[in-house]
Amino acid sequence: MARKFITYFDKEGNDYTDELILAVKDKLDISENIKYILIASTSGESALKLADAIDNDEITIINVSHNVGFSGDNESDISEDMVKKLEAEGIKTYQGLHAFSGAARGVTNKYGGYSPLDVVADTFRMFSHGVKVAAEISLMAADAGLIPVGEEIIAIGGRAHGVDTAVILTPVNSKNLFNMKFHEIIAMPRD
Repeated sequence: MARKFITYFDKEGNDYTDELILAVKDKLDISENIKYILIASTSGESALKLADAIDNDEITIINVSHNVGFSGDNESDISEDMVKKLEAEGIKTYQGLHAFSGAARGVTNKYGGYSPLDVVADTFRMFSHGVKVAAEISLMAADAGLIPVGEEIIAIGGRAHGVDTAVILTPVNSKNLFNMKFHEIIAMPRD
């Protein structure tokens, strides 16, 4: 048995990015087996803050941004300059189709209804939007070969701007979605 602490924020949102990064740092101080951190950062700003705070060459940080076209045809939500800044810090940036929506969203937008992945996403959102994002980016990064499956990682997410949720999970490829394991919640919004 182990007693561990979870940081709960009053609500979701950008106001907690700095505190979340401190909670992740604290977790890394006592976790020897974490080698990868995924962070959902559309603009790259939160990923840059994370890199500035984490001073550990054995940790690989991967930034996951929106796919090109998410906000508008041929538009990237992260600038080329920011991608270069992140690369200079040793952070890879991944832009790919969202695991829980992607092309299925195009079908539901045109014909209505829902896809089974909408149900999965909404189930994760019952905990927090950030928990859904953490699960989603871990599938995306695993499918892209950026993280190993079967090895515990930290995944960080939020909603809109900033991050407010961090979890330790064991990622899987999307074809094995229901084998994903959540081990710990480091921080999340209470409401």
